[in-house]
Amino acid sequence: MKIRIEAERCKGHQNCVRAAPQLFEVSEDGSTQLKGCGEVHESLEESALLAADNCPEFAIEIEDDLPPSE
Repeated sequence: MKIRIEAERCKGHQNCVRAAPQLFEVSEDGSTQLKGCGEVHESLEESALLAADNCPEFAIEIEDDLPPSE
C-alpha cells in the first residue's frame, strides 16, 4: 500500500497525525506531511486507512498494491 497527501487540499486539521503518528507529521508551515516515502508497512495499513477516513478535506490518497482479482 502507498499513501500520499495532496498538499493543495490539506488544511492542517492534523486528524491524520492523531490517527497514524507513525505515518504523518506536522510540517513547519502547519500542514501535514508524510514520514518517509509513502510506502506503508503491512502492520500500519489499518492506521493509514483510518487516517484517510478521518481527513475532512479528502487530501490523503491510498493506492493498493494488490493486483486486480480475476
